[in-house]
Amino acid sequence: MNAPDPAAFRAAMGLLPTGVTVVAAPGPAGPAGATANAVCSLSIEPMLMLACLDRGSRTLLAVQAANRFGVSVLHDGQEEIARAFATKAPVAEKWEGVRWSERDGVPVVDGALVFVSCELRDVIAGGDHVIVTGEVSELETAEGTPLVFHGGVYGPLGRPARLPEAPGPRPR
Repeated sequence: MNAPDPAAFRAAMGLLPTGVTVVAAPGPAGPAGATANAVCSLSIEPMLMLACLDRGSRTLLAVQAANRFGVSVLHDGQEEIARAFATKAPVAEKWEGVRWSERDGVPVVDGALVFVSCELRDVIAGGDHVIVTGEVSELETAEGTPLVFHGGVYGPLGRPARLPEAPGPRPR
């Protein structure tokens, strides 16, 4: 059996619904941030978070320089923010029109469902991404419906799935 091609792998992993976050850190030219869906809690004792950032990400450089990062879990009304932070736009441009504040030394998207501030702990190579772990130093939660990414589209939790167009046959 041949290994799947990258497009098929990406399409298949798109069927795994994920929460949508903005991972951010302070930087010399202002805050840096990137949309990330490979983010999760890692440990309770000690309290650790894990986030995966593209190797070429300016946000990764800011996280490493600041030795800390924040995770803002977006709600279903924040799709535009998710899209803005998913671009390669200049750092300052991503934050234009976004209400944010600084808490515990890191930028947070105002109105996010969850905000977690972390002290950088580990930086681990992982293919074309880098895995960062951080020890939780502050946590804030709010009520609402999370924004999820599933089947190649953003939407609220609970919407029906849309199967992505993938090369090759689909299993029956």
